[in-house]
Amino acid sequence: MADPTDLNLPEEREHVYKQQNDDVPASSLNSTPSSSWWSSLLAASGLVSPLDFAFVLFSVVYIFFLGKFAFPPQSDDPSKDPPVFKAEGIMVKTGPAFGAVLGLALPIAYIFHGVLEGDQEGIEAAVPHVFLLASQAFMDGVAYSDRFSTPIRVFMPVFFSAKKIFTLMDWVGNEFSKVCVGGGCDAAAERRVLLGRGLAVANLVFWSLDLFC
Repeated sequence: MADPTDLNLPEEREHVYKQQNDDVPASSLNSTPSSSWWSSLLAASGLVSPLDFAFVLFSVVYIFFLGKFAFPPQSDDPSKDPPVFKAEGIMVKTGPAFGAVLGLALPIAYIFHGVLEGDQEGIEAAVPHVFLLASQAFMDGVAYSDRFSTPIRVFMPVFFSAKKIFTLMDWVGNEFSKVCVGGGCDAAAERRVLLGRGLAVANLVFWSLDLFC
């Protein structure tokens, strides 16, 4: 099984890393088999809404449309274009790894735990975010191939992050609508509700900062 934390989020932060490591092929850093595997698995599970699935399919078509008509490459090797962000920034250095753990690994563990506990409501609320993040990682890898220009590489994570904000708001609302805390549930169920709330809120805060800051 692919390591769920082995997730490349190749935004400008990874682009800086690639420019500093010219001996490593860009294609190998952009390869995201684990993200593709997770998005495919969740899509096949029946827990992903048709609208979310259509959004990802649309992104595939849209990125090629933009690359052809709106922002075609201005050089033979767009991967060598100057980066937008400087490599010294702490968020640039740590953001991808932290986002992979918070946004993918922990929610996947939460989903698996929900399967064991029979928390169908919690699973259905968390799956859309995981699906979109895994799909984003895959599409970021596509955007960072040598055929797409810098504007498209910047646009793709923004495109998905804006969509994820609404999904995360739904997740937060779902978790806080549960009435288990304060009575009516055993200790294990109450801990799961608190965990779900914390995880949903933490993701909403992190991805909002990622999008706007």
